[in-house]
Formats: sequence, structure tokens, C-alpha cells
Amino acid sequence: MEQVERVERVERAEQAEQADQADQAEPPERVGQQGSARLGARFARLWGSATASALGSGLTTVATPLLVASRTSDPLVVAGASAVAWLPWLLFALPGGVLVDRVDRRRLMVTLDWARFAAMGLLTLTLLTGHPGIAVLFTVLFVVNTGEVVYRAAAQSLLPAVVPRESLERANGWLIGGATLAQGVLSGPLGGLLFAVSAGLPFLVNTGTYAVSAILIALLVGSFRAVPAAADEAGGTGGTPARHSVWTEMAEGFRWLLRQRLLRTMAVLIGLLNLTLTAATAMLVLLAKDRLHLGAVGYGLLFSCMAVGGIVGSLIGDRLVAWITATWTIRIGLLIEAGMHLALATSTSSAFLGFVLFAFGIHGSLWGIVASSLRQRMTPPELMGRVSSSNLFVAAGGNCVGALMGGALAARFGVTAPYWVGFVVAVGVIAATWHVFDRESVAAAYAT
Repeated sequence: MEQVERVERVERAEQAEQADQADQAEPPERVGQQGSARLGARFARLWGSATASALGSGLTTVATPLLVASRTSDPLVVAGASAVAWLPWLLFALPGGVLVDRVDRRRLMVTLDWARFAAMGLLTLTLLTGHPGIAVLFTVLFVVNTGEVVYRAAAQSLLPAVVPRESLERANGWLIGGATLAQGVLSGPLGGLLFAVSAGLPFLVNTGTYAVSAILIALLVGSFRAVPAAADEAGGTGGTPARHSVWTEMAEGFRWLLRQRLLRTMAVLIGLLNLTLTAATAMLVLLAKDRLHLGAVGYGLLFSCMAVGGIVGSLIGDRLVAWITATWTIRIGLLIEAGMHLALATSTSSAFLGFVLFAFGIHGSLWGIVASSLRQRMTPPELMGRVSSSNLFVAAGGNCVGALMGGALAARFGVTAPYWVGFVVAVGVIAATWHVFDRESVAAAYAT
């Protein structure tokens, strides 16, 4: 009798295991995107920190050109403010990733926030008490944006330690939504209003946002090192590789990324598509004026359509990705990318283009959710900072070159030229990478 009961128990266990395997037989790219539990208080602190930081950065982005223009009419100086803001992304993204992988990421983020608080506070003080020179402004911008690029890599690397693996899509959606709301919707009108009251007020509020960000991150409990401190200090004992030079570790992260076909392709895509997107948005003001006959308010509403789409995409992104799968999220996104450039090149309807930009905003959020979640799922913890920073470096390169390319194309061939180039590039990207994002490859990545 006891033997029969044992056999029955074994059979029940085998049936339970088979049922569990059947549940997991669903495409792995859907797994982890259904029934996401609450993200918890720790994520709420991370979200609050990132959103506050994004709001402050947005205020400074709006107020800086207004401040420069009030001090000088030299186009080179005005353009220099943008160059100074982007330069740290090219100089410090890769070494910043090495730093993120070497130290406690939470403490690093807190230190960066207080450093930016001090720099922005100095600029605010000079603005409220006198007339700072352009050199002071440029120096502060350089310091603040250096902190931003390292902070961004640290935040992306910290997330898998804050939320469960199955909640990464939802968490990334909330982070993207918070940043879009703060930087894409609120900071524009708020920055202009604050600057109209006092030139130093947007920078003062930004100073406060860095303090809020630092305090919220400091409230996270636990250690967030990629490598245990004891093993790292022992010079690689216990199977942990010994610390090498910064250049060696940068190359290690870059080589790992290049060996991952899916992540490598997505990194190249973001560089190419950022190049054409930045070229397109840089000329949007001329398109709105010459072809759509819109004023300043209408031009601003086009960006608002994109921002609202981004927020909608971030709120429903994890459910939408689970419904259509990550494979088709990427593929449909590429089609939307091509369609947006084609619409901007051919249409003269502001209402239609507003809808197109709204759809593009949704795509942007979904792409960010899938790309970030795949990278966080596939990358070993000890390489997370370097792989994240490599993506930031490629994206920044596309942004820098794209702005210059858009102006050159429009000056030589007309205002629609950047959009035709963007359409051709997007179609070429679709043809070259469609097979890379097949269901088997993406499912294998989710199962990693």
C-alpha cells in the first residue's frame, strides 16, 4: 500500500512538473510580461529620483539657450552651448561604464547628484547675484552633463537589482514615462515661465531636483555592487577576474556587446536611427513654418503630440509588448520609423503629422522598453554598466552627427531632404535586420 502511495506521489509530482513546463512553453518573449506584480517602494524611490533628475535637466535644456541668447547674439556661442552639453556623452560614456561596474551603483548615483547640486547651485548663485560669464555657464553644463551620462548608465544597471526579473518591462515603461512627462511635457512651458520671472529661477529649481534625487536614491537599502567588495579587494579571488586598466575593461564590455547578435544589431540601429531622427527634428521648425504654415504654438504642439504618445506607450507598454510579442514590437516599430519620415517628407496636413508623431512617440517608448529589458536580461551583472554606457555612446554619436547632417541636407537640397534620407535609411534598416528579430532569436534572448 505504501509503495502504491509513493508511486502516486511520484506521478503527481511528474504531472505538476509537466504542467509547469507547459506554462513555460509559451514563447519566452512573453514570459515576464504578464501579471507583473507591484513594483514596490524601492522602485518608487528610483522612479522618483530619475523623474526629478529628468525634470531638472529639462528645465536647464530650455533655459540655457535663452540665457545664452540674452548675453550674446553670436551663433557660434549659441551653438557652443549645445556642443558642450553633448560632448561629455562622447568623452565619458565608455569610461563611465567602467566606473559603474567597479563601485556601488547607489552610492555613485548619490555622489553624482550632490556633485551636480553643487555645480548648479554655483551657477544659480552667480545668476541671482550678478552676471555670470559664458565660461561659467559652459563649465557648469559640462560638469552637469558628465554626471548625467554616468548617472544614466548607473540607473539602467541598478534596475535589475531593484525589481524582479519578470517586472523589467513594466519598470522600464514607468521610467521612460516619468522622464517623458518631466522632460518632454512639463519642462518646456515651466522652464520658459520660470525664466520669464527670473533668469536664475529654472537653474534654482534644477538645483533642488538634484537634491531630491540624491535623497531618494540614498533611501535605497542594500549593496548594489556588480562584484562583491571582498572578492574585488582580494584582486580576483573566488573566481572573480582581477581589476584591469580602464581601457581594458572598456574593451571587454564593447567586445561582449559585439558578440551578441541581437544586442549588437539594436545598438547599431539606435545609432543610425538617432542620426536620421535628430536630423529630422532639427529641421522640424522650418518644416512647420514653410510647409505647414504653423506658428510657435503649432510647432510646440507637434512635439507635444510626440511626448503624449511617449507617455501612453510607457503606461501600456508592458501589456502591449506581451500581447504582440517583442519580435513584432521591434518590427512594427521599424515600419513606424520609416512611415514617419515618409509622412514628414510628403504631407502638408498638420493634423495628420500630429497623429504620426503621436504614433512615433508610442513606438519610441515601446522600443526603449524592449531594448532596455533585453539588455538587462542578457547582460552579466559585472558588465551591465559598460554595456549600458556603450549603447549611450552610440546613441549620443548619432545625435551629434544627425543635427549637423540635417542642416547640411536641408541647406543643399531643401527642407524635406532630411526626411527622404531618413525614409531611405529606415527602409534599408528594415530590409537588413528584419530576419535578425525573428521569434526564435528573441525568444532565446528572453530565455537567457
